[in-house]
Amino acid sequence: MYAHSTRSHIPQPPHSAGTPYKGLRAAIDPNQIPSPIDTIENDREKWEEEPYTTLPGKHPPLSTTDFVAIDQGNSSPKFVRMTTWNVPSTSRLASDCEIPIAAIIQPFAEQDPREEPVPLVQSGPSGPPRCERCRAYINPWCTWLANGDKWKCNLCSHETEVTPDYYCNLDANLLRLDHLQRPELNKGTVDFTVSEEYWAPNPPPHIRPLYYSVVPSPTSGVRKPQPMDYVFAFDVSQEAVRSGFLRTACAALLESLFGDGESIPSCFPQACRVAILAFDQTLQFYNLSSEVAGQPPMLVVPDVEDVFLPSIAGLFVNPVESRNAIVDLLTTLPMRHEQTLEVEAALGSALSASLAALAGRGGKIVTFAATLPTVGVAALQPLVDESSLYGTDKEKTLFAPREETWKDIGDQCAAEGVGVSMFLGMGRPIDIGSIGIVPSISGGELYFHPKFDAVRDGMVLTSQLKRLLSRTTAYSCSMRIRTSNGLRVATQLGNFYESAAADLEFGTMDADKALAVTFQHARTLDDRQYAFIQVALLYTTVAGERRVRTFNVALRVVTLAGNVFQYADMDATVSLMIREAITKLPTEKFSHIHDTLTEKCALLLYAYRKFCAASAAPTQLILPEAFRTLPLYMVCMMKTKPFKARNVTADVRNFYAHKLMALSARSIMFHLYPRMLAVHDLNDEIALPDPNGKIDLPSLMRDSHMFMESHGVYLIDNEELTVLWLGSSVSPQVLQDLLSVDDIMQINTRILHLPALGTRLSTQVRNILAHRFAQRGYTPKFMITRQNMDGSEIEFADMLVEDQNNAAMSYLDYLCLVHKQIHTALTTGASISSGHGGFRSMPW
Repeated sequence: MYAHSTRSHIPQPPHSAGTPYKGLRAAIDPNQIPSPIDTIENDREKWEEEPYTTLPGKHPPLSTTDFVAIDQGNSSPKFVRMTTWNVPSTSRLASDCEIPIAAIIQPFAEQDPREEPVPLVQSGPSGPPRCERCRAYINPWCTWLANGDKWKCNLCSHETEVTPDYYCNLDANLLRLDHLQRPELNKGTVDFTVSEEYWAPNPPPHIRPLYYSVVPSPTSGVRKPQPMDYVFAFDVSQEAVRSGFLRTACAALLESLFGDGESIPSCFPQACRVAILAFDQTLQFYNLSSEVAGQPPMLVVPDVEDVFLPSIAGLFVNPVESRNAIVDLLTTLPMRHEQTLEVEAALGSALSASLAALAGRGGKIVTFAATLPTVGVAALQPLVDESSLYGTDKEKTLFAPREETWKDIGDQCAAEGVGVSMFLGMGRPIDIGSIGIVPSISGGELYFHPKFDAVRDGMVLTSQLKRLLSRTTAYSCSMRIRTSNGLRVATQLGNFYESAAADLEFGTMDADKALAVTFQHARTLDDRQYAFIQVALLYTTVAGERRVRTFNVALRVVTLAGNVFQYADMDATVSLMIREAITKLPTEKFSHIHDTLTEKCALLLYAYRKFCAASAAPTQLILPEAFRTLPLYMVCMMKTKPFKARNVTADVRNFYAHKLMALSARSIMFHLYPRMLAVHDLNDEIALPDPNGKIDLPSLMRDSHMFMESHGVYLIDNEELTVLWLGSSVSPQVLQDLLSVDDIMQINTRILHLPALGTRLSTQVRNILAHRFAQRGYTPKFMITRQNMDGSEIEFADMLVEDQNNAAMSYLDYLCLVHKQIHTALTTGASISSGHGGFRSMPW
């Protein structure tokens, strides 16, 4: 659809400086190097109409493809995506291939509307059937023995007797007669209702409690599941009031709780209760009970060092029953503090007080903060000049909390089943390296709005809050990963708290969160049998039901390197590698992390040459089909905010590090390689509904100025920011159809969204943006920039990741660098890995 010629391309737009290639390299046509767009578009065409059946032996669709999965006993790749769907039979083969054995797990991934929802199995008073030895849950890969009296565990091979209420006779195929009526025996992903023994336990008393409780908390036994409670904590210091952050946050919460009565519905879960507190140098609690007339009474706690809860009367209320009190409070809160002189805010104390309110039941804390917490619990000292630390050994300190109490807050929140999400609207650095560890450990999320502008950021903040409240969320979550004999769990990477029992604890877990798990060989696997992985997540729903969700994956075992590469999955591998790189930020310099990424890429591609294409000439660049564009995604990683060399503030680095650790494989791929399309080149039928209401989306194009024209209009989107770029020679008719102006000089670049015009082009572009909103559930920031006219063009140019920018090489140069390493290793026998004789000591 797009003319991919590079003959008449524009000069590279203003951009942050890149890194040139050192030495000589051959002149290569950019059209000849592997393109991710070709792979993405071919996969989309293949799976657009054809459903994917999950039995082992098929290569699943890419994470970037919208596909329909039919669960045939293996969990959908939307829930569990493996780095290779063929497991090496030995640890030697695994190390030869250099492909890690890992899974990207997204327990509450949103399904396609055409897919069957996850079935709920009523398991009765005895709970779900489980293996007596390894405690695995019954699943489609178990086998039945002794006429149905016993079942054999597919993980440990132990035979477990069936309880009388679960017994059923077998047919001639040794399947139960009620096999088709039992989802747990057919589906890879199922939910079980559970009995009291599975309820969340009360944590033991802490050595360093964060608060003093008026009501003694139970320290033993289990807690009855209840609908989730929310605490909203507002920073009312001078900075929050001055920037309009407080007013915007209050308005966003009002709209989320109650809608506008007309076109905007409420998105707050029914049966849930809400509490509101404000904080500066004091903590302010409100009695929101519907029995209290007039303005809600306020209780002030002036001591922010020793936090306690003054009263629980009227603290948590149903928003429908106490609507008047909540509307009154959120409307008047910004006005009450308009003249405030308080410049400090005790964020740590506010979190401790919120935890005290939710102790013994779990729930969700949503806090709006604008000021570095220099008073109260976990008070931080003012920040030093971080620019002097870059390039030195001390740059690693920017990624670790400066006050250990923040880690204690995160640990205690996770143990209590409480998740913390933070909206940050600061004007000055707020030390995300310290405060951001609380959402990271508790399973919450950070929302980052530096130099907050109510006009620019208000719509995005409201959209993010609505997504937070409306997406599938669970609390008091605990995860355990089990494997069949011969495999074992090695590492677990993500935003969670790891308990002493090696379970992963999440205060909250939601539809947008994922984690990575790597596996090792414990012994040689039998290639005549499958290898199995089972993930079990015990959780409480927003409505207050305790359940366990199980995910089962059967994987083929192979003895040849070619078979491992044939069924490898680059999306999962990239998602794992970026998490592994983020974990090294507190211990290694950026330059070492970059070297490690290049080394992993070269080793993997070298392994393919060595074991699968040994007869090819060393001068020839041969890439495995699954990893054709791996070098591109490696250079994209180096250009992301956490790893980018040169001037990126520590807050920005830490925010993106937190975000990327919990993103799904799909979101990571779209963030690393932004989606770009040529708006001026859309044909007349694309992105418009057909008679059946179906919309075909346009093909994407490569992220490089080499494929752009000066008369073009391009839309690029990296999940955080959407930019519309207008070429200097753009047609007045295109401008008129899209923005209702015919002169590029008259364009208002500060508009927050495209105007709703009746033209075909406007409808097409708005349909594309609406489709993306429906997929992710929130609206990213929007920006218009014009060629060689607006300073914001640098933001656009830095998203062109194939170009030389962001203190890193261009894709073409990096591909040549990797090829040079592989060629040298093939011809001289030099080692690619670091250490004596490795490539890190080489001049390039």
